[in-house]
Amino acid sequence: MRVTVVGSGYVGTTLAACLADAGHDVTAVDIDPGVVAALNDGHAAIHEPGLDDLLAEHAGERLRATTEYDGIPDADVTFLAIGTPSREDGSIDLGPLTAAAEMTGEALAEAGATTANADGDDRHLVVVKSTITPPAVGEIREALAAGAGDAADRVELATNPEFLREGTAVDDFQHPDKLVFGTDSDWATERLETLYEPLLAATDAEVPVVRTDPETAVMIKYANNAFLASKISLANDLGNVCKRFGLDAYEVMDAVGLDDRISAQFLRSGVGWGGSCFPKDVDAIRAAAREAGYEPALLDAAVAVNDGQPERMLELLDDHVDAAGERVAVLGLAFKPGTDDIRNSRAIPIIEGLQARGAEVVGYDPVATANTRERFPDVEYAESAAAALDGATAALVVTDWDEFAALDDAFDAMAEPVVIDGRRIVERREGLVYEGLTW
Repeated sequence: MRVTVVGSGYVGTTLAACLADAGHDVTAVDIDPGVVAALNDGHAAIHEPGLDDLLAEHAGERLRATTEYDGIPDADVTFLAIGTPSREDGSIDLGPLTAAAEMTGEALAEAGATTANADGDDRHLVVVKSTITPPAVGEIREALAAGAGDAADRVELATNPEFLREGTAVDDFQHPDKLVFGTDSDWATERLETLYEPLLAATDAEVPVVRTDPETAVMIKYANNAFLASKISLANDLGNVCKRFGLDAYEVMDAVGLDDRISAQFLRSGVGWGGSCFPKDVDAIRAAAREAGYEPALLDAAVAVNDGQPERMLELLDDHVDAAGERVAVLGLAFKPGTDDIRNSRAIPIIEGLQARGAEVVGYDPVATANTRERFPDVEYAESAAAALDGATAALVVTDWDEFAALDDAFDAMAEPVVIDGRRIVERREGLVYEGLTW
């Protein structure tokens, strides 16, 4: 099929590359000429394992990038993968997505509604891949229709939420747990089924396909992330209780996870969740609920527990070290391993807390140093974890990169071997003053 993907961030770039890899002809549209040039050169503007390999293979052949919308009418499907950033109150800013929807409609109108697709159909399917609340679907539909003008009756809006995790986005796309199609017609559903058919044929497992209306589809995404975020916060809350009792929360949760009603996933307690999805999505659905007259008490509590975990980690440090004037290493700056994304990383409040205590902070991350330096230009950054630990009075482990599990000798170079582990990645050993956050 011929596919256009408007927006080349994490979601849009992964979508475009993976659809090209599935055999479709894909055009990526982005307003940033630098992003477009990088894609045409076979490179992503983001760090995501496996993504550059796909881009290098398909750029210039089944994948091309442009700043123009004029190719949209020739496509069988157009995806909108524009970011929906959070406002101060947690609600999502639809401005960029609304503008993209209107420009998409205008491109279709300028071409005479739509040109005939490969099957001779002159209708056009526009699919929202961006994460939006159910009430926002109507706003995007209106913007698309406003741009399309007289051609609006031949343009249909659908939703197809993404369930990609940064660090494993390519694998998640190619081996999905589920596909969710939010459509208003059998024609739109069939078009999405045709689009994803090569992907489903290439997977060994049976992939459930949920077919529903556009508003329900986007609510599934929010419910999915809200549940996972709340599960982590519950595990952290129980982990904090275990710590007070002198118990190992991981031993407790290993047993809890054996219950098939619960499962072991997302029960690893620690310094909390971050990134672009959980914080933004939980805040957005809380704001939307309040707008509708409902106070989401449980989701509020999940956020409160998560926000408190970095300070609990710093309080454990205070039990062992007066950080004022001391060199303190922060190991891990990305919000999770496998990405250079520091949005809502737990390292941010950790660094801020250390600076407030007067510590001399030295940070290390395999890939996220450049992004963190923009946020904290006055922090020292080491070239390796060992270099960060050298001469440090204490170390706080914030991201569970695998390399942090093999630092035994490096700890010997610390001035005082105090380690506060927020991810259970460092092994407790003799000669190390070790504190696990919830164990």
